[in-house]
Amino acid sequence: MSQYDQLITSSDPSHPANLICELCKLFYNNGWVTGTGGGISIRDGDKIYIAPSGVQKERMVPENMFVMDFTTTKYLRTPKVFKPSACTPLFMSAYTMRDAGACIHTHSQAAVLVSLLYEKEFKIANIEQIKAIPKVTEPGYLSFFDTLTIPIIENTAHEEDLTETLQQAIKNYPGTTAVIVRRHGIYVWGETVWKAKVYNEAIDYLLELAVKLKGFGIPPHIGVGEEKNYVDPKIYN
Repeated sequence: MSQYDQLITSSDPSHPANLICELCKLFYNNGWVTGTGGGISIRDGDKIYIAPSGVQKERMVPENMFVMDFTTTKYLRTPKVFKPSACTPLFMSAYTMRDAGACIHTHSQAAVLVSLLYEKEFKIANIEQIKAIPKVTEPGYLSFFDTLTIPIIENTAHEEDLTETLQQAIKNYPGTTAVIVRRHGIYVWGETVWKAKVYNEAIDYLLELAVKLKGFGIPPHIGVGEEKNYVDPKIYN
């Protein structure tokens, strides 16, 4: 086996090349990615593993992976057929600005809907699932009574052109672990691939819940008990 192939060949299911395939299939089954949209990248020491562009997520295999040197940003391995993901500079932003261990990009319908219901930022409070999200700027996680805030940036015709505005959102919201792209989807990152997965799952749950709350006329960021002010008493009782 050549050194070139050793980068993506392993019987260990936790190897980044294997994990990316597993998680892409999971995201596909969850309805978060369709066709060839969306992507994921995992950092393993000084190596960055990146899902390629143009591959159906549920059919991805390790041989499809790109591998990049984190320091030089030069590719150590490129597949013979596929192009690099247009998400690559956005993934790298999470690595360089937040020291992330993985970054996930999905085209979740909940994220797209929320981007149409909020102008500049998404907010939700007093929901148990918020406790899965880290504070980022200090140790620990958000509490039940905290408000989760995620910035929303405008979409562009080409994904790589989102880089500057995503980086600015990361600077403007030091406590965020995600950025929503209007009419497009969401980027979520975490210290490890498993934490990124948990954050992505929790955030998507909260986004979907917020859309449903809005459907009942209930603002998702109100205080405990204030929902009574927005629901028909006949329904509430």
